[in-house]
Amino acid sequence: MGHPCARRERRKRSRERRPYRPARRDRPSRRGRPGRGGRPGRLRAASAGPVALVVAGGLSVQFGAAVAVLLMPRAGAFGVVTLRLTLAALVLILLCRPRVRGYSRADWATVTAFGAALAGMNVCIYQAIDRIPMGAAVTLEVLGPLLLSVIASRRLLNAVWAGLALAGVVLLGGGGFDRLDPVGAGFALAAGAMWAAYIVFSARTGRRFPQVDGLALAMAVGAVLSLPLGLVEAGGALLVPTTLALGLAVALLSSVLPYSLELIALRRLPAATFAILMSLEPAIAALAGFLVLHQALSVLDAAAIALVILASMGAVRYRAGRRRTAGAAPAG
Repeated sequence: MGHPCARRERRKRSRERRPYRPARRDRPSRRGRPGRGGRPGRLRAASAGPVALVVAGGLSVQFGAAVAVLLMPRAGAFGVVTLRLTLAALVLILLCRPRVRGYSRADWATVTAFGAALAGMNVCIYQAIDRIPMGAAVTLEVLGPLLLSVIASRRLLNAVWAGLALAGVVLLGGGGFDRLDPVGAGFALAAGAMWAAYIVFSARTGRRFPQVDGLALAMAVGAVLSLPLGLVEAGGALLVPTTLALGLAVALLSSVLPYSLELIALRRLPAATFAILMSLEPAIAALAGFLVLHQALSVLDAAAIALVILASMGAVRYRAGRRRTAGAAPAG
């Protein structure tokens, strides 16, 4: 064991032989910045990270939709939906391996409704972009979630935001939708209604199923519902290797990748900020249509899309502000 004084002497000599290392507060960080002084930069990066993931997810969805338009001459609109949902369901089931036992009838009814809304939303939006420009189709589609937000809030100011969005829709149609295929515009509006249903049943499914098991099962339900439509329209063309490859690209870009990015982002991003970023999708769709499909937008179309985006952001920010005010109010 040794005498205590001898042990203290050995520890003292050992400390003297050690090289000097500055304290953590004074040490430079790995990027050459002071350890404490780099914290604001890291905080900004942390806050920008999930926003970048959501924007990347929106880009992935809309550029995937643009690739789907290129696939439509090979498989048709119904065939593209079948390929997207079926291949996305296979990928998610292989990755997630969802449990199918131990759920109640109400659980299965919820996930079935979620899958039906998912299939209906995809069928309608692809029928729409087969007839009208992508930017116009997604602008009409985003009215569904906006209307759901207004109805849920029951506030006068949100009615103003809805009126602003309606003005954008009228402007997009040139005052009477003469420049848009009425069938395509109808499908886009139906896709918006399905999107609102998708949001409702997605939230309910998330409360009943762990992780992303509910999403994988709902995707499988949507694939089963869309399969007859795709087989009738495309038949054996769905099994052509090039068609399958493009369909897999659409499934990854429009379903698997964006859902994964959004799942990661929502762990650190407020839901209100997420919804504001979702309102940018008409602009992203217009950009994808211009770059991939060469669908030019007029100044009038751009102004209409901007109005709908402004209305969506205003409605969401107003709801978020009311939540903050209610949370800050003193109890009693």
